[in-house]
Amino acid sequence: MPTLEWIGKEKVVNHHLDVPYRVLEHRYTYMGNRATGVEIPDGNKIIRGDNLEALKALLPQYEGRIKCIYIDPPYNTGNEGWVYNDNVNDPKIRKWLGEVVGKEGEDLSRHDKWLCMMYPRLKLLQRLLADDGAIFISIDDNEQANLKLICDEIFGGKNFIAELIWQKRTSPDARKKISTAHDYILLYAKNCLCFEESAQLLDIDEKSASKFKNPDNDPRGSWVSSDFTAQGWRPNQMYEITTPSGKKLFPPKGRCWKNLETVFQHMLTEGRLWFGSNGSGVPRQKTYLSERAGKNIWTLWMNTEVGHSQEGTQELAKIFREKSLFDYPKPVRLIERILQIATSPDSIILDSFAGSGTTAHAVLNLNKKDGGNRKFILIEMMDYAESITAERVRRGMDGYQDTEGAGGTFSFYDLGEPLLLENKYINEVVSVEKIQEYVWFMETQQPMPQHDGNEPFLLGCYNHTAYYFYYEKDCLTTLDRTFLQSIKTKADAYLIYADINTLSDRELERHRLIFKKIPRDITKL
Repeated sequence: MPTLEWIGKEKVVNHHLDVPYRVLEHRYTYMGNRATGVEIPDGNKIIRGDNLEALKALLPQYEGRIKCIYIDPPYNTGNEGWVYNDNVNDPKIRKWLGEVVGKEGEDLSRHDKWLCMMYPRLKLLQRLLADDGAIFISIDDNEQANLKLICDEIFGGKNFIAELIWQKRTSPDARKKISTAHDYILLYAKNCLCFEESAQLLDIDEKSASKFKNPDNDPRGSWVSSDFTAQGWRPNQMYEITTPSGKKLFPPKGRCWKNLETVFQHMLTEGRLWFGSNGSGVPRQKTYLSERAGKNIWTLWMNTEVGHSQEGTQELAKIFREKSLFDYPKPVRLIERILQIATSPDSIILDSFAGSGTTAHAVLNLNKKDGGNRKFILIEMMDYAESITAERVRRGMDGYQDTEGAGGTFSFYDLGEPLLLENKYINEVVSVEKIQEYVWFMETQQPMPQHDGNEPFLLGCYNHTAYYFYYEKDCLTTLDRTFLQSIKTKADAYLIYADINTLSDRELERHRLIFKKIPRDITKL
């Protein structure tokens, strides 16, 4: 498979592993016109902070659980002011740190910077996707080719589903001889077979339904027809057909019948073939409206169906009563189309370049329409994460102008302290609960279970193993016979973290114990 090379690639391929794990600091939860200090762990989230670190922070709770990811990263047009600030410890990349990228259109290295920025983020996004999940990435011609190649590398070329074409404009730009009418949306799955099985067809709209007719009063109702011939020559599909009018037919030159004669006879008996109004035409196969689960998905998305750039700007202006508040926000209908295809009513949706919050708005709208309980996670690093992103979500929940609110709640977070200092020492500023959650995930790859409180150092049981994190901030802990006597949980094996172990190897083996030292043996994400 072809791969793309660029300046700095060798330093960012595994950079996601070096990103510090930071805990999420809960600031408030918004519920029905008021903010509270009560966190809803599995609820909607808005996270303020660098999206690379925020994605890392989501892993313990969400790895393998996100059904749909939509991102609208910087397009790298040369006129944008996106900031490259990843802490990659390499001379070639350190010189870029904190620089605004792409202000000068002739800056050839801006493509290298963009790829260095995107690669580790896509690596973490791939880990967060569920097996039947999919990622949709908006992009234009500036980086489309580069993005396709690195996505093939990260997600696997076989998991490429489609390159969607979105008609973003309503008319050509009069200032240009060749005016761009569209953007791309690259669609990749975590596992293409799982995604194709779970992907949803679109609702059949009034326009599509109007194409179904019933000229022969078929008791099954309205139908549309399709060709009953196929390209090529197959001996067992070259039989003679007698039409209802008595006319004898063979397949047209260069074609054969679509099915074997036994299948044809069965369809004929059931009245599933149409020979034209006079009964003499080449047969066509009927497809009934009543049997259609939905409308197939076309890769060309016209703005009449999913909105255009101007519509997104108008929506934002209506919510905030201000014009030009945000550059090129996506229309809600565009994200709704994505959610209709790739989610079910209980899915989790992630947008790590949240911008004005269109993705959350689309989730709220779709839940309101179908009664679903989809959850969103938004990440935004810019200052407007609170004033625009979160505020738009509040107004979408409460209502604005003549638009009825969709209801709902969300919790707002900042990125907090790193869990490990110098990537090896436990940061004692971090709460014990956050440390426990991290350790549990690193051992089991599962979200932290509810704690019953009977054994304060017990994290939980998984696959017949009991996990203990014997940690106290103010003193060293020792795995000894006294601690063994305090264990109440019955399990086939025990994995115990502590600062010191005084048990012999024979005792560890006899009691089916695995000792891990704090913090040296804590695995890093």
